[in-house]
Amino acid sequence: MFSSRHPSLSKRGGIWGLCILLLYTSPLSCFANFSQAKELIYKIKEGLPRGTFIGAIGVDLNLDFTVQPPFNFNLPQKKVSDQYVNLNSTTGELYTSATEIDRETLCPDNPGGRGCVLSMDVFVLPQQYFQLIKIKIYIEDVNDNRPKFPVDEICLSVPENTPINARYAVEHSAVDPDLGPHGVQTYWLVNDFGVFTLDVEENDGGELTPFLIVTEALDRETQAEYITDIIAEDGGTPPLLGATTLKIVITDVNDNCPRFTESHINVTLHGNTTKGAHLARLHAFDPDLGANAQISYAYSERVPRETRSLFHLDRVTGVIKLAGKIDTDTNTFYKLTILANGPGCIPAVATVSVHIIKVVTGPPAIMPRYIAPEKGGVVTIKESEPAFSPIAFFTVKNIDMNQKVDCHLEGTGPFRLVPYELLKNEYLLETTETLDYEKAQEYELIVVAKNHRELVIKTFLKVQVMDENDNAPMFQQSLVQLSLEENNQPNTFLTQLQASDPDSEGRGEVIYLLGGDAPGIFVVDRVTGVLTVTTSLDREEKETYRFIVRAVDQGTPRRESIATVVLTVEDRNDNSPRFINKDFTFFVPENFPGYGEIGVLSVMDADAGKNGWVALSILNGSDIFLIDTGRGALRAKTSLDREQQGTYQLWIEAVDGGEPALSCITMVTVLLLDVNDNPPIVLFPQSNQSYMLVLPSTVPGTSITEVYAVDKDTGMNAVIAYSIIKRKGGEPGSFAIDSETGNITLKRELSNRGLYSLLVKVTDHGQPEPLYSTVMVNFFVNETVSNESYIQSLLTREADIEVEERPWFVGQMTDGPERYELFPCQPVLIALSVTCLGLFFCLVTLTSYICCKRFKKQRKKRSEVEVPLKMKNDSTQVVNKRLRQISNI
Repeated sequence: MFSSRHPSLSKRGGIWGLCILLLYTSPLSCFANFSQAKELIYKIKEGLPRGTFIGAIGVDLNLDFTVQPPFNFNLPQKKVSDQYVNLNSTTGELYTSATEIDRETLCPDNPGGRGCVLSMDVFVLPQQYFQLIKIKIYIEDVNDNRPKFPVDEICLSVPENTPINARYAVEHSAVDPDLGPHGVQTYWLVNDFGVFTLDVEENDGGELTPFLIVTEALDRETQAEYITDIIAEDGGTPPLLGATTLKIVITDVNDNCPRFTESHINVTLHGNTTKGAHLARLHAFDPDLGANAQISYAYSERVPRETRSLFHLDRVTGVIKLAGKIDTDTNTFYKLTILANGPGCIPAVATVSVHIIKVVTGPPAIMPRYIAPEKGGVVTIKESEPAFSPIAFFTVKNIDMNQKVDCHLEGTGPFRLVPYELLKNEYLLETTETLDYEKAQEYELIVVAKNHRELVIKTFLKVQVMDENDNAPMFQQSLVQLSLEENNQPNTFLTQLQASDPDSEGRGEVIYLLGGDAPGIFVVDRVTGVLTVTTSLDREEKETYRFIVRAVDQGTPRRESIATVVLTVEDRNDNSPRFINKDFTFFVPENFPGYGEIGVLSVMDADAGKNGWVALSILNGSDIFLIDTGRGALRAKTSLDREQQGTYQLWIEAVDGGEPALSCITMVTVLLLDVNDNPPIVLFPQSNQSYMLVLPSTVPGTSITEVYAVDKDTGMNAVIAYSIIKRKGGEPGSFAIDSETGNITLKRELSNRGLYSLLVKVTDHGQPEPLYSTVMVNFFVNETVSNESYIQSLLTREADIEVEERPWFVGQMTDGPERYELFPCQPVLIALSVTCLGLFFCLVTLTSYICCKRFKKQRKKRSEVEVPLKMKNDSTQVVNKRLRQISNI
């Protein structure tokens, strides 16, 4: 039944069956190449955004996508590769997924640049097309990592006696996970202090190692350390930088020997001086450090042993004390030669001369009692102690009742020795003002007691001032004014802040911090004070940055000071001039006076100074227009006529004053607005001498002809109204004209034959004053034209035409009978006309027959020239219609 009803379907079913049989018996030749696996290789850069096209598997395999069923592409295993790519199952196109591909993360064990590969398998389905495709995507490196040092500070020790051109390896090299030229390419110092330079060496494995080279002689005693930043730069475009602090410590070498501050000291000693009395203190100085600066004091071998035992010399402090009883009968003078020994040095030599004074009666004795902390004759006092702080009591003994003693203080410094209240022979040593460690760290004082016999006793005292954190760090400049050209490279060095603190030890160590008002784009090194900006600056976004930097010491409590940094971003010509509008349109009335201001083009440039100066020029039309380059005022050199050209399109270029100069272009359209400066032009009738034959039998209401006029102006200036203002011949109100179309219609029957003339006024609706033209419309009422010469004579005859009573705009807008004034001498004219006709009737009758044939020939010729004026009503309308079409065009 199915076959009988649908033979065509049965036939097609047989064909499909044959095809299916062929599919099972032998593979199609077009798919024979799918039985073997293929490999496709693609290359992409790391860090591509989501949806970036990688490759089209189907296109690259030259598959025919028109086959049915269609191909299907499938990733058989969801593994790591599926995180990074998306496969379109229909087209076989590969795209990057939302997970960004980072070569360093994907291939962390690929430092040698052997290639980072993303591998995957793709199945081409369904089964009849099956093929396994091996996909390899090579991930190419981009410069997305900046060099990084493994430590925040590299400390390098250099001996002060290092020869020039000596090299020291900076072991902590920077690491950049990028490959090839994107890795570290060079190193450089932010500040070499004029005594260092940096060289870079490459080993066999391609690793770069920076070497510090000494270019000038070093002296630890002049400067003990140098702190700067070492910069690692890669080869990207633009290059990325990494930085760390390089601290170069100059180690001490024993290149200095001890020197005595005084090479000769005189001491006067009384014969009854008690054992242990302090005689003198020697002081030697070695500017070296540590063991190199250790000094020991010793007697010279030339000093006799007895003398050494009598005067004890402290090997460490250099203090000489009386160690035994003086025998004034044997000797009254001792010369002590003291040596100051340092490691590897020739000893420094000083001489102490001790003069012994014989005493008949013993000199006064001074008994010290210390209030401030004391050890070995050295008193310590804080610098924060107020003025008149007590240091020690001194009691003078061994004085007779009548003996007068002068007790006073020798030495310099803010100290005084005064009697204590009303107690006799009691003296108080005190300060006279607050001590300042930063001015003087120690004072050497001598308390002298002398009796009336000039017997003198001296007690030596050393006062050491203890430092306290009483000084805040001080910036060299409280206002740091900087300037930087915009579009700078990131991490640009701005300046190195410097603040000093005269306090000692940690109290004088300064770190640098940014104030809370500092933008996050600025970074200051805590130790070196190097100020950098991490990003590129844009003057047009912000021209001045003002913020606070702090210098903080490490004392307790901490003290700090501030400085103000003012960074002015200098302009670069990186902004083109920009018009406030994409294009400009100005409407100007025609006949606008020459050099009048048509409009102003506002243009601005975000740059400053010369870079922001803008000059305007006209690229086309400069022969007609000019532009004021200062104000941007557009002017026309002459008055413009809309009827000649109504629209002007000008291209205006704005050029700034930068080097190189930048520019932009805008289009200016000048549209001329119509002014009523053209009266209507009558196109039909073509002249005042034209006429039209009208049959006396014409029925009232018939359209006779049409006055057609055009106006070159536009809008209301071109809207035309028609009116009859004068007439000649015929009865009043015989004709009417449509004020809008100019169509002239017969209103009354024509009882009189002859010439009718209408003076038609054609007026526009222009403002403020309408313009008009006039035309004479002539009708010759007769059955035929028998004498054209006669008609022409009537047309050229000078005669006044009466004016109709109503204006054109009243007469054409209302209905009703029209009233005209007839000629005032109408009865006389009628009588004269009848008489003349009687006299000439015979003459006309005789001549009419003779000229009849000639008139017919002339009429035939003239009809070819004046057809529009002699056509019937229907043909006249056709001509008028064509004229209106021409006017519209």
